[in-house]
Formats: sequence, C-alpha cells, structure tokens
Amino acid sequence: MNLFKLILQLQGYNIRKSSKEIDSVQSLGRQEFKKRQTQKLKEQFDYLIENNKFYRSFHGDDSCFDDVRILTKSKLQIGINEILSKGYSLDNVFRNSTSGSSGIPFEFAKDKYSHAMTWALIFNRYSWYGVEYGKSLQARFYGIPAKGLPRIKEVLKDFIAARKRFPIFDLSEKKLDSFIETFKSKNFEYINGYTSSLVYFAEYCTSKGIILKEICPTLKVCFPTSEMCSDLDREIMEMGFGVRVAVEYGCAEMDVLAFEDTDGDLILSNENVYFEVVDELGRCVPEGTSGRLILTSLYNKAIPLYRYEIGDIGQISIRKKGSFQVLEKLVGRSNDFAILPSGRKVPALTFYYVIKAMIKSKIAVKEIVVKQLKMDLFLFEYISENEFDEEIKMEINNSLTEYLESGLNTEFKRVEVIKRTAAGKLKQFTREFL
Repeated sequence: MNLFKLILQLQGYNIRKSSKEIDSVQSLGRQEFKKRQTQKLKEQFDYLIENNKFYRSFHGDDSCFDDVRILTKSKLQIGINEILSKGYSLDNVFRNSTSGSSGIPFEFAKDKYSHAMTWALIFNRYSWYGVEYGKSLQARFYGIPAKGLPRIKEVLKDFIAARKRFPIFDLSEKKLDSFIETFKSKNFEYINGYTSSLVYFAEYCTSKGIILKEICPTLKVCFPTSEMCSDLDREIMEMGFGVRVAVEYGCAEMDVLAFEDTDGDLILSNENVYFEVVDELGRCVPEGTSGRLILTSLYNKAIPLYRYEIGDIGQISIRKKGSFQVLEKLVGRSNDFAILPSGRKVPALTFYYVIKAMIKSKIAVKEIVVKQLKMDLFLFEYISENEFDEEIKMEINNSLTEYLESGLNTEFKRVEVIKRTAAGKLKQFTREFL
C-alpha cells in the first residue's frame, strides 16, 4: 500500500483521477496534444478574466486572448488574498510560500486538482526509473526546521512519504560517516536532494573508497534538484553513488517543469504547463534560441500563473520526443549573470564551473562560491584542507581572462563553513551590486 497516495486522496487531492488524466494526455498524438494545449490555454485565460479580480485589473477591460501580457512574480507579491480567484479561500486550496533567490516572500496557492496533477506527474516521472514515490524508500538530503511544530510536521511527512532525511546543515566528517552507516542498514531505492550537498557527500564517499551502490545494493538512481547541476557535478555523484543521476527542474509555485529521461533528455512537463521563450522585449523567439522562460499553468485556477516569468533563462530544442518538448539548456536565473567592465553579461555558472573543473584537478576543494563585489572584482570563498597557493590563483586569473575578459581582479578566502539559505540551499553565485 502507498500510504502517501492514500493520504493525498483523503485530503481532497484526487490522485486517481489526475493519474488517469496524465495517462490519457500522454496517449494523444502530436496534433491532438497540440490542440489540447491550445484549448487549455483559452479555457484558463477565460476563467481567470471572469473569476480573478486581480488578473482582470492587470489586463484591463479590453483584455483578449490574443494579447496576453507577461506576469512577473513582483506583481503577485501583494498578498495571497488579493490574487485568489472567486470561490477560492485559504481553506480550500493547497497553500505554500517561497522566497526564491530574491529573498522576497511569495505566498501562492493551487487549487486541489491542480496540485493533484503535479503529484500525478511526479509519480509518472519517477516510474521511468522503477521508483514509486511514497513507497520506495528515499534518502532525502534537505534542510529541516530546528524545533517545534514545523519540525514535527516535516518528520511526519517524511514518515508518510517513506523518506529518511539526512539534514544538510551539519556535513562534518562524523556526520558524513553516520550517513554512510545508515546506507548500510537501509534499503534505499533512490536519493533526492540539493545538488551541492549531494556532490559534497559523493566526494566524501569517493575519498573513503566507498561506492554507495556497493553498500546499499537496492539503490537505483539519484535525483538532484533545486540547484544547477553541471557535468562535473554529475560525474562526481555517479562516481560516489554508483547509480544513474537524473536531473529534475521545477518551480515551487508552478510545477515540476522538466525531468531527465533515461536517454538523458530533459523532457518538459507539457501535460501541465505551456512553455514559451521570449527575448528582452517579450517577443517569442524561435525554438532553439535562448531567452526568458515564460510559463502558463494549464490547471491552476486558484491564482493567475498565466504567462508567468519565473526569472530563468533557457533554450527549448527544435526537436521533440513524441509530443513533448525538450529543454536543451538551462542557463540559470536571469539575475545570475556577471556584468563585466566591457558591458558584457555572462552567465555566472559558465565561468564558475570552468574554474571549478580546473581547480578540482589541482586541489581538493569541497565547496566554492563566487561573489562579484564590483564590476571588476570577484571573491572566491572556498572550503579546502589547504590554502590556494600562488600557482592556483594565477591559473584561475588566467582562466578568467580566457573565458571572460582581461583586467579582472580576484580575492580568495578560505573558510570553515559556507553560509546556506534557511532551507539549506547553496547560493553558488552572488552579484553584490546593481
């Protein structure tokens, strides 16, 4: 019995119906699939204009389906009661909040069937790897509230969802050794957690000559989430864990947005979400071109997530897999760009991972973050057994010149701990000026 699914059903999330709908949508041919998306878009827009006072005022009285404006998170950060549709209240929706990279709280809601569709999609995607969410035992590398009712709630949810939590705020050798011992005694089928913490643990396993799959034979797959995952990160995790790494990409207020299939393609969640890519002026760009990701929830009627900009830059492939689009590339957050003295904007992770890959071959760096303090000044904070020597510093500076531009300055600071967000995420790049 899957206790997690049963609890969802009892709470009013119709998992049986939503799972059947996911199967039905996936069975459609390409033309029928496209027609359904167009119909759902029109239905959602008409519903929101009719039933959502905020959305109607956002567009004006002359609103029409052919001229839909892009909606940003800042527009919705006015209080959840101000953006709820008619007939919805805090008592009959799924309610949550996220601070995102901006740190500004955003309280959002989903109607119950929309949330059920999100879970149906998760169940479907995990099944690609022989994993049943809520029944297969999960090793969960996340943060957890320190005490009180919030902690009790998370512990209860972990029990219901068949999750064993590995809190990531303490990653000392003693704690990591205890993690390894737990893998020896539990029949974990998959790992899920923040990329940075999983990479850290995988590196530790490798340093000890341990492959998790060998001490936990039931382990099938690792799903890193919430943070960018580079090719190097994937390589480190697969070496330390001994199982396939499959990346998931999501947005708390929206849905699971993309999930890596067994071929290594990031399949977009076209069953639940309509995707667009636009340029800086808001004009749609051709498939295969990078731009701002714009999303529309095809189910959520509680709040207007319609042509919603999540702040990510990505590229959708020109090819499709059946009826589904493929996310060719996810560059990162729109504010995660280094702005150089020449005026160039460079995706922060581009140079960060180049440098990370280079220093990995020279010195054992456990974690590293990059802070752009000024237009021409970058601070590297890192955790390592040894200080960077002058040769390493020179190579990093040469690498910055090669991949970015000349004339950049650097500072290096070895630290014992790199500060994470309250949820336990590692902010790998920060630009500390406008």
